[in-house]
Amino acid sequence: MLITTQAIVISAIKYSEADLIVKCFTKSSGLKSYLLRNILKSKKGKLRTAMFQPLMQLEIEANHKDKGTLETIREAKVAYQYRNLHTDITKTALVFFIADMLRSTIIEEEENSFLFDYLTTAIIWLDTHDTIANFHLFFLLKLTQYLGFYPDETHIEFEYFNLIEGTFEPSEINIYCQNGKQIKILKELLGIKFDTLPEIKLNQKQRSDFLTMLLQYYELHLHGFKKPRSLAVLNSIFT
Repeated sequence: MLITTQAIVISAIKYSEADLIVKCFTKSSGLKSYLLRNILKSKKGKLRTAMFQPLMQLEIEANHKDKGTLETIREAKVAYQYRNLHTDITKTALVFFIADMLRSTIIEEEENSFLFDYLTTAIIWLDTHDTIANFHLFFLLKLTQYLGFYPDETHIEFEYFNLIEGTFEPSEINIYCQNGKQIKILKELLGIKFDTLPEIKLNQKQRSDFLTMLLQYYELHLHGFKKPRSLAVLNSIFT
């Protein structure tokens, strides 16, 4: 079936001499993988390699057979022209980290317009702002809302946060309960919006420790989740 849809590029891997296998999260059909033949050699085709950088936002015309095999893209155009997302070294590190996370967390091959709209809004915010040191922390926390394990704020006044249950607790009821500065940061981030994110002041250690806790939270709630390979690079940049 020929379909036109918005798409966010998650990854692009070289296949054979001149082909790419591109994974995209589409607005109409969820996660899809495409085989782009001869794109690495062709200079006159409608598809360009630069279009398929991580987190590029495209409008594509694609042939979806929906048989679990690689699909094909007939045409593509850039839906949003980034300002400096792929040229600013700090933002580029965030782009690869976020793309790694999305590759490990999004598996559904069905429409999820709410998640798609969140991703496009968040990525555009990253592109258009410069105070971004805490972006990935808030992005990942908010992402859990669309993945089904957003923290339950019913008893947010409690001192401990139970990673396995996603709830705040009055005491340490199991080995997955955390307290201290990381939970204070969690409470600060819950309920805010991207535009108030720069008001959260953290040093490198606080940021790194909180990210470690967040990734553990993901591991506990997503089967087969793997920590992104780009994590070390990310931690080295936000010092």
